[in-house]
Amino acid sequence: MNFTLTTIKATDIQDAWFQCISRVLNVGFRYEIQHGSYVGQTRMEFDHIVVFIRHPYQEPYDLMLPKIPAALGIPDPVAPGYVEQYLPYLMTAHIETGEQYTYGSRIHKQIPHWIEVLKRTPKTNQAVLQVAEPCDYLLSDPPWPSSYDMRVKDGALVFYPYFRSWDLWGGFPANLAGLAVLQKFMADEIGVDCWPYVREQQRAPHLMDTSRNWPS
Repeated sequence: MNFTLTTIKATDIQDAWFQCISRVLNVGFRYEIQHGSYVGQTRMEFDHIVVFIRHPYQEPYDLMLPKIPAALGIPDPVAPGYVEQYLPYLMTAHIETGEQYTYGSRIHKQIPHWIEVLKRTPKTNQAVLQVAEPCDYLLSDPPWPSSYDMRVKDGALVFYPYFRSWDLWGGFPANLAGLAVLQKFMADEIGVDCWPYVREQQRAPHLMDTSRNWPS
């Protein structure tokens, strides 16, 4: 069995996205989905990938989102202004009618708890925002992220988000931009710097055949 470990070092989220897109087309494996979302469609996926992003947070927030040269005729993967719309979904308990959960509904109570813990005792490996729950196996669409691990190292808050599945085209940059805002908020409250995060993942980032709006 062939198994490829991919490591990417990026300056910012845009850089990480462009490198991931290029790499998955070269080393990703292709398969037809048999269970879950998009059954019958084809997906390209990494075996295992680790992405290190040195400077994830930028203002205004749109600077974190990939911009594709207009001459290529390919739409940007995330629309301008999306991060501001996404933050309530990520950081608050609000759930729209018909939604089973949001990431924020799972973690909003954990955020102030870990801020206080990391203020008092920054040298701990117990800080984690837990998104996934044991009963999620009963859901038709369980959360993409499993957890957001955190630690304070060298005076900076580092995030280690783990995703069980991840749409590389649009979900990757949108989710990472939102997480960068959350990371910056928590770092400011804790009283430390905010600069790097490592996104370590076994197999999640993938491209769907339908996600690439490329001109024919």
